[in-house]
Amino acid sequence: MTAERSMPTQDDVLGYFDTLSNWGRWGDDDELGTLNHITDEVRLAAARAVRHGRAVSCGWEISVPAEMERATTSCPCAAEMPGAEHMPPAFHQDRRWGFSNERLGILFHGNTITHLDSPCHLFWDGRMYNGRSHELVSADTGSAWAAVTAAANGIVTRGVLLDVAAARGVDWLEPGEGVFPEDLEEAERRQGVRVRTGDALLLRTGYGRVRHEVGDTGGMTQAGWHASCLPWLREREVALIGADTPQDVQPSGYDAVLMPVHAVSLVAMGLWLLDNCDLEECTRTAAELGQWDFQLAVAPVRYAGTSGSPINPIATF
Repeated sequence: MTAERSMPTQDDVLGYFDTLSNWGRWGDDDELGTLNHITDEVRLAAARAVRHGRAVSCGWEISVPAEMERATTSCPCAAEMPGAEHMPPAFHQDRRWGFSNERLGILFHGNTITHLDSPCHLFWDGRMYNGRSHELVSADTGSAWAAVTAAANGIVTRGVLLDVAAARGVDWLEPGEGVFPEDLEEAERRQGVRVRTGDALLLRTGYGRVRHEVGDTGGMTQAGWHASCLPWLREREVALIGADTPQDVQPSGYDAVLMPVHAVSLVAMGLWLLDNCDLEECTRTAAELGQWDFQLAVAPVRYAGTSGSPINPIATF
């Protein structure tokens, strides 16, 4: 699309921290933010979106990059197992026993691994969601506020996939191309679906196809949500957003806030984020079935005090 767009100014975007704020909306002690939109009725409605019984992963396989600390040990027999001296004698006599074990260290935030961001992931002016101080985050104990464990019961809701690349008639958006509210509404019209309260909205820019065909291109320039989508997302009462990139279009176009979608969503709105999804199989399945909504299940690992978790989101059609 090449038409002129009404762009929010930098002052407008900075004003979103106030005008789009959900601080106090669900009480002063609320840590769930927009996940409050997912009521029992919303979950029941999401279950009714399962019409074919087909399940699809929306996450990337995690390989073992050189920078990931990982030790894998295969032992030919039980006697060599660490701590085996504390096992019953019969354990030592079973010479057919073997095992493998791993110790994993993952830096999941970034531009590669599919992961969930909880509200404590970002601060603005020293504050987290619902006005809590960044000092509640400690290097020793993690965050005492709005950590990923706030979603310990999982996130199960209706998911909606909007294929903006297809709506623009391209295989993928080029790095630096932003997605605007007009794009979301055109994709809704084209696909015959409408985003509603409590939904998880997944944005396809086509970058997943690039990763499959070319590999991770890296760099700091990427397609993604433009900051102008933030009022739209709040108006529609979306519970969770995801994308096949790390969300924000980069560069954002705003010097004063480099990642406005991350910052305003997490800090002001309490809107949780699914970064770096692989939406290609989900898109193919949706197109084949003619169904662009589904039940989405996101179950974060209950890492105490952490600002997110690696995730394998499952869409069930």
